Amino acid sequence: QVQLVESGGGLVQAGGSLRLSCATSGRTSSSYTIGWFRQAPGKARDFVAASKWNGDSTLHADAVKGRFTISRDNAKNTVYLQMNSLKPEDTAVYYCAAQSRSSIFLGVQRTYDIWGQGTQVTVSS
Repeated sequence: QVQLVESGGGLVQAGGSLRLSCATSGRTSSSYTIGWFRQAPGKARDFVAASKWNGDSTLHADAVKGRFTISRDNAKNTVYLQMNSLKPEDTAVYYCAAQSRSSIFLGVQRTYDIWGQGTQVTVSS
């Protein structure tokens, strides 16, 4: 069973940058599609970005396109979310998740069945 641990969250001013990491463990963790989701207070959890196992196929939500970039280093069993030009509305708990059964639907939350504990990102205005 793959396990996921997020890190890299924190407090940053608007316009700043953060890089989140999702460390995966498990014998075949590098073969999993990994996605990032976020949940702001009082709101539903939303898709942010996803990467198939080889990193050649990625998807970014419209709200973050051009500002956030997902990447992965399978040698390090880690998936990253580089977040630039952060806005106060990006404030949320960010989760990484994995698909134990590969799906073509990278942005669909219910296709992800393994979740990390989340990391808080707060963007001040």
